Amino acid sequence: MLNTPNIFSPKKFSTSRPVLKSILVLATASLMTIPQISSATNGMNMEGYGAISTGMGGAAMAYDNGTGAVMSNPATLGLMEDGESKLEVGVGNLRPAITSESPSGKETSSADSFFMPAVGWAQKKGRMSYGVGIFSQGGMGTEYDNGKFMTGNGPNPTAPNAYSGQTVRSEVGVGRLVIPLTYDVTNNFTMGGSVDFVWGGMDIQMDLSGLQFADLVGPSFGGNNQFGTVSGSLINTFGGFVAPGLDPDGGVNWGRVDFSDSSDFTGSAGSTGLAGKLGAVYKFSPTFRLGATYQSKTSLGDMKSSDANVSFSVNANDAAVGTVGAARVIDLKGKVRVKDFQWPEIIGIGVAFEATQKLLLVADYKRLNWSKVMQDFSMVFTADAGQADATSGAQFGGTQMDMTLYQDWKDQNVLLLGAGYKFTEAFTLRGGLNLANNPVPDEYLNPLFPAIVKNHITLGFGYGFTKAHAIDFSLAFAPAVDQTTDYGQVTNAGTGAFGDKIDITHGQTNWQLVYSFTY
Repeated sequence: MLNTPNIFSPKKFSTSRPVLKSILVLATASLMTIPQISSATNGMNMEGYGAISTGMGGAAMAYDNGTGAVMSNPATLGLMEDGESKLEVGVGNLRPAITSESPSGKETSSADSFFMPAVGWAQKKGRMSYGVGIFSQGGMGTEYDNGKFMTGNGPNPTAPNAYSGQTVRSEVGVGRLVIPLTYDVTNNFTMGGSVDFVWGGMDIQMDLSGLQFADLVGPSFGGNNQFGTVSGSLINTFGGFVAPGLDPDGGVNWGRVDFSDSSDFTGSAGSTGLAGKLGAVYKFSPTFRLGATYQSKTSLGDMKSSDANVSFSVNANDAAVGTVGAARVIDLKGKVRVKDFQWPEIIGIGVAFEATQKLLLVADYKRLNWSKVMQDFSMVFTADAGQADATSGAQFGGTQMDMTLYQDWKDQNVLLLGAGYKFTEAFTLRGGLNLANNPVPDEYLNPLFPAIVKNHITLGFGYGFTKAHAIDFSLAFAPAVDQTTDYGQVTNAGTGAFGDKIDITHGQTNWQLVYSFTY
């Protein structure tokens, strides 16, 4: 996180054992409590890291913005004063406002507040700077509690566009433990990089209507694979006794995938991995600097949960012999594996210009290559041994279901503009803009993953109580974006279109508060 730059000559203290112990305690505590879930704003990526950067539109490539720099351009740590150390502790609150509406009804997501602690420490000695930081990278999530949203005809077990009527929700989040190192190659040129330990968490409670399930299965069930695919031995087992297509007297009425825990800080499915960053800053003059960074795609392992359920409402006993029975729910327990969920590579460049001793102007450009990591969302469910459908006798133990939902995200371009004005030696006021395109196409926008926010207006301030102690605060407002998705508009082969288009609105108001200790 961030300290108010270039306002104080830092008071020097010795790095005592109590101070180092506090750093380790804070880092450990943040690692254990940092929320896995947030509803972030440049796609899934947060609009800024640290209160100074976020107060100026998220720009952070070419000026000293404290330890939050390790999430943007670690080379800016080299702009610290020789001998300076910073310990910074902060908390952020993301407040998304999301609604989804179709002719069947309207519902507001109850997932409307996410708290995110963070901690960072950095020190500069001679030409080298180093440190450690723990931050939430970003994520997305929604929750619709009362079973009305996406219910089609409601929880009617024999309607082809019915749903289970249960809560539907999503929580996805990624965090990082970042270890940076920078070196002043010359007095004007600094290079730096970081090794990032990355962890991710995910909860999913998702319904599929009979129409959507048939679409995923494809032509054998009367679908067209418009929105994805589903296959595997579990589906083949269903095919042995469930009538294909959307015959209300014999078929699948709805399906449900459910893996979720009760914690606000973890996900039922999780994984870990590595990533890295490289960055540089060049001083053209005492008042003008250029910065650039490259952040690698993550190498997270597949996210796994051993506590998952897949459920189907069916109303056929044995289609092969023409026996049709009353609707019933088949509930299977097992394990789920989310395949190859990754954070994208990010390329950024920016400038900082000290127009006067009081006025700092900054501008960045970032490109987030979502197209390389968000083509599809894929998972594999494996049923536990010894499970069968009591009526038909079909054996499901050990069977697998491989499901893919098309995403087709586009790469995202973000322009970040900001300014900071130092009214007094203690007080700095900031403002900025964060302007981005929406990477999520209409066709594949899922109401559970509405990462569609585009632009932000940001404000912030910094106040130094003493030469060693300061706070920084930022507020970011993202005007609501409205997007209509074809998610419910499934076409059944030979019978035309079913379901409704869904109108999704998403806006945000977010804040960050950081305490800084400079010694």
